[in-house]
This record gives sequence, C-alpha cells and structure tokens, in this order.
Amino acid sequence: MTSRFTELAVDCRDPERLAAFWCEVLGFEVIDRSEGKVEIGSWVPTVEEVRARQMPPTVLFIEVPEGRSVKNRLHLDVSPIDRSTDDEANRLLALGATRADVGQGPDRKWVVMADPEGNEFCVLRSLAPKS
Repeated sequence: MTSRFTELAVDCRDPERLAAFWCEVLGFEVIDRSEGKVEIGSWVPTVEEVRARQMPPTVLFIEVPEGRSVKNRLHLDVSPIDRSTDDEANRLLALGATRADVGQGPDRKWVVMADPEGNEFCVLRSLAPKS
C-alpha cells in the first residue's frame, strides 16, 4: 500500500487572509477552520474516497509567529484555464499578489509571483482553448 498526498500545509502569519487569497486564485472554498487554521479545497475529503484513489489535495494554512525569512524550497504552480498567462498575472496582482524575482531572467514563458505573505508561486502557460 502507498500513502496519499492529502493536503499541503502552509505556515503563515494570517491564515484567514491567505486562505481568502488562494480561494480566489484557485476557485476553492473554505472547508474547515479552527483556532489558527483554515483549510481550503475543491471538495470535502472523505476517508473512503481518499483510500479509493488519489484526490486533489487541500491546502491548510497554519498560523505561526515567525514570518517568512528565505526563498521557498517548495512552491505552487498555477495554470490559467480561461485567459492568457499575462491576463491571469494581472488578475492575481489585483487580488494582492506581487511580481517576484528569483533569478528567472526576462525570457521566460511563466510569471513568478508572491502571495500576500511573500510565498513565491508561478503562473504557467495558459490552458485556455485556442480560438
């Protein structure tokens, strides 16, 4: 038997703020919250479904006292499904993201950004249907 990837945990200063940001980015909703924790996802996981097959992981934001201090060793990549990469980057800027420079250079087909707490993520190629 193997393990399942069930959730991605993100340490942060403000779980509510980051959860709201990532819900807007991904079209997720809050599926659970408790003191200092907010979990978001595209579905409410059940043990039976997770045992049966790999399901999309949820994202769990956990409050910690310290801020981020170095470049992330793990980051999310997102791909827009209904607009160009540049249009999606502009939408995310309006939601509170910022552009980030991690040494990627100017000739990349993706955009490096940071969420409201500075966690890097990439906006990759568009998956929108070609017109």
